[in-house]
Amino acid sequence: MKRIFAWGALLFGILYFALPLIGMTNFSLKMRRGVYSFDAYTVVLSDPRFQETFTYSVVMALVTIVFGVVLVVPTAYWVRLKLPTLRPVIEFITLLPLVIPAIVIVFGYIRLYNTSSWLPLTGTTTGTNLLLMFGYTTLALPYMYRAVDTGLRTIDIGTLTEAAQSLGAGWTTILARIILPNVLVAVLSGAFLTFAIVIGEFTMAALLNRPAFGPYMQLLGANRAYEPAALAVISFGITWGCLGLIQLVSRYQKGAPPKA
Repeated sequence: MKRIFAWGALLFGILYFALPLIGMTNFSLKMRRGVYSFDAYTVVLSDPRFQETFTYSVVMALVTIVFGVVLVVPTAYWVRLKLPTLRPVIEFITLLPLVIPAIVIVFGYIRLYNTSSWLPLTGTTTGTNLLLMFGYTTLALPYMYRAVDTGLRTIDIGTLTEAAQSLGAGWTTILARIILPNVLVAVLSGAFLTFAIVIGEFTMAALLNRPAFGPYMQLLGANRAYEPAALAVISFGITWGCLGLIQLVSRYQKGAPPKA
């Protein structure tokens, strides 16, 4: 009976997620009346605004990932190695972006860093891009930190650190050549999740008036019919591609011994 219930729940879950996707994909292929075609996809992919916004979001995602890794890996490593009593506090802080809405965060940024403040980041394009990157890092922090922390939990960082120090390695060498390679799968998992978050994020990019992919999807959805469905399928494919890469990397690295 339990097995039947489990299979029934699985089937319900598959249908719940698959049927809307199938319907959306079917609708996106009906731009040309009476036949199936990829006209909607052709229109979207050839749109200069799509190319501009998607490129911008990809670049911002890569910059956010680099900044997040530089911020999170040393912090999680140091907390686990030297400050274990602070782990509950750090975990609570990293969970705050899940509780505080993005609109509250971005309004706080605008209030603190507008052109009349002590640090007018919103007064320049570079400053606004930097502020948006910080916002993206904040939104991705719960996922990146937990991915890295889980990776650190699987290795004996104390023994690896002591062994490296006995050979004369400094903290930078330990982090870059010992800790990071051993948690690479966890870092990549957090990186792919960060990429998916940045690609689809709307609130921060819209309120900071940046040409990102999320606001473009919303604008297209408000003015077109078939193209938004095609764009949603593309966005869904990107997200699932990131999840697939996480699984691929995890399987490739599974069972690999710690590097010292």
